[in-house]
Amino acid sequence: MSTALSRVAAGVGAFFWFWYGFIVGDDWTVAAAVGVALLITAALNQRGIIAWWLLPLTVAVATAASLRRTVAPRPGC
Repeated sequence: MSTALSRVAAGVGAFFWFWYGFIVGDDWTVAAAVGVALLITAALNQRGIIAWWLLPLTVAVATAASLRRTVAPRPGC
């Protein structure tokens, strides 16, 4: 019975790490920005304010900032 439980635990762990790597990926700041934008969009929607445009704008800005940080020349290189 212990072997079956450890297989389930390993499966749950693999499932978690897959989604963590898929969502967070190389830059956690993009995932955080999109998460915050989702919360703000939901809050504005609850108040009757149309804010669908906030999410695509956030994705574009966060991705551009991530690319700029990645491609920027580093001192000493």
